[in-house]
Amino acid sequence: MRDSGDRFAVAMDVRDHVVELRPVGEIDIATVSAFRAALWAAPARPVLRVDLSGVRLLSAAGVRALAAAHLRVRARGGELVLVDPDPVVARVLRVTGLHRVVPVRESGRGPELLVGAAA
Repeated sequence: MRDSGDRFAVAMDVRDHVVELRPVGEIDIATVSAFRAALWAAPARPVLRVDLSGVRLLSAAGVRALAAAHLRVRARGGELVLVDPDPVVARVLRVTGLHRVVPVRESGRGPELLVGAAA
């Protein structure tokens, strides 16, 4: 079995009102603990933005981690926003219905929803 470190990484950028996480690779059962740790390590800000453009695969474990993060961020008065999912990841968000709970947007556009428009 390969080490999950060679196929997954997360970068974090902390600003005054936004924390941006940029996971890269596959979010599956082997890597979800690292993804969840990054979500939980994000300092409290009004917005937690997760840039999904570098994620090639999002498993059910990853969807559960995002749903839990949404509840945690909302409990602190913030908002979780998913940005620029790959088409495969966008489909997972649609099929699971997560796009109805967590806003999914394109970074180059305004507030319109990316995934919700395709549903």
